[in-house]
Amino acid sequence: MEATSGEDSLVEYGFRRVIITITAVLCALLEIVDTTIVNVALTDMRGSLGATLTDVAWVITAYAIANVIVIPMTSWLSQQFGRRNYFAVSIIIFTVSSFLCGNATNIWELVVFRFVQGLGGGALLVTAQTIITESYPVAKRGMAQAIYGLGVIVGPTLGPPLGGYIVENYSWPYIFYINIPLGVIATILTLSYIKSPKYGEKLKASQVDWWGILLLAMFIGSLQFVLEHGQQDDWFDDKMITTLSIVSVVGLILFIWRELTYKHPIVNLSVLKDGNLRIGTVMCFILGFGLYGSTLILPIYTQSVLGWTALDAGLLLIPGSITTAFMMPIVGNLIQKGVPQGYMVGVGFLIFFFFTFWMHNVITPDTGVEHMFWPLILRGIGLGLLFVPITTLALSTLKGKQIGEGAAFTGMMRQLGGSFGIAIITTFITRFSQNHRVDLVSHLSADKLEVQNRVQQLQQGFMAKGFSTSEALNKAYQVLDVSVMKQATVLSYMDIFLYLGIMFLCCIPIILLIKKGKNKINPADAMH
Repeated sequence: MEATSGEDSLVEYGFRRVIITITAVLCALLEIVDTTIVNVALTDMRGSLGATLTDVAWVITAYAIANVIVIPMTSWLSQQFGRRNYFAVSIIIFTVSSFLCGNATNIWELVVFRFVQGLGGGALLVTAQTIITESYPVAKRGMAQAIYGLGVIVGPTLGPPLGGYIVENYSWPYIFYINIPLGVIATILTLSYIKSPKYGEKLKASQVDWWGILLLAMFIGSLQFVLEHGQQDDWFDDKMITTLSIVSVVGLILFIWRELTYKHPIVNLSVLKDGNLRIGTVMCFILGFGLYGSTLILPIYTQSVLGWTALDAGLLLIPGSITTAFMMPIVGNLIQKGVPQGYMVGVGFLIFFFFTFWMHNVITPDTGVEHMFWPLILRGIGLGLLFVPITTLALSTLKGKQIGEGAAFTGMMRQLGGSFGIAIITTFITRFSQNHRVDLVSHLSADKLEVQNRVQQLQQGFMAKGFSTSEALNKAYQVLDVSVMKQATVLSYMDIFLYLGIMFLCCIPIILLIKKGKNKINPADAMH
């Protein structure tokens, strides 16, 4: 039986489809777990590699920059080298550099290998999504996105507890070594089962859009650097940050001009004529902002304010992830039954708002697990309702070669949303803490009776331990200062949750812009 079109020839059935799905999800998981697993190990890396906190942050930055540069190019690279080969090579690059990361002897070696690892990893994410989408018939695409979504959403939450466990029981290089056996299995499965579609011819070296690649790296690399290092370098007071911000804007303008005028662009911007993809990319950005943003706040809050271990902080997020995993197939099923995706996204945003509002109300300097359990379950439900509908919606009216190009945009925007989220949230935590501290201190005047009693109590406590009167008094003031700072930090986390919630509420109206997509688009409508 001859397939009618190239698109249908990629649809797989039975055992082969199961294997392909497992391979693709495994690769997406590898990539994503690796984005977050490192966060927990940073302190140990600093110790054993003798690096400062700023240096160590580069371990995350390098990976993120490489990721974001490579993601928009994946569709083009798959066409150039054949999807199967490109996917296999990416896994091999990722696996080999994981081994090198584990063996790094100083911090800059580690950063370079992380960059290479990111170049391999970025490809895994988008190519995995395209492979899964195209292996399922159009009617089952919702389910396909749900299966892929399992990897993408459970990944960031698996990272920290897994990392915490490995660091506490073994040593940090093992968070990289763990990728090696999985990478080998994935490579073998890829070469045996995954097919390459025929979408157009290869380009000669002279036709390749080298300027496009350069401008893309310039614009995205600078942007990512600015976002990761803005807060600690004081944003635009720093020459480097200001210069790179300008480079980024100029790079973006030149990049768009180049891609629209060049015959063989590296990123096909014309896919964005599709209205649903445009809305989908915006939503992916917001989803990344909320997903990575809230995944960042919780471990920092539980570790720095509540004093939990990395492992406990990671485990806190697991019930929510399980809820999301549980929601995915249900949502996939609903989409297949024809429930409008826009409604689900609306409900998802609303649930996310309730989650942030609830967290805003339960956070204190000594909140217990039991208080955060249900809000996080709620977050899990919200994410489940957001992820699949947004991705399916974004790609719903695309065909063939455009699916890969569309997936590259949504993937890039989700990563960028995450970077923006993390940058903005860390900045605001610092700013809000300072403001709250000033407010709180203004209420502590030495002529208030309660303040005097508290200081006296603390002073006597320290004197009982054998400190002199003046030492005990200093210590008493230090204790007060620490508790003021703690309260200020908690208040700033409360603010962040509230603002995140308001942002999600404001997104609900966007849904009204969604066109009903059933792969039938009137070309005249698509131009608006």
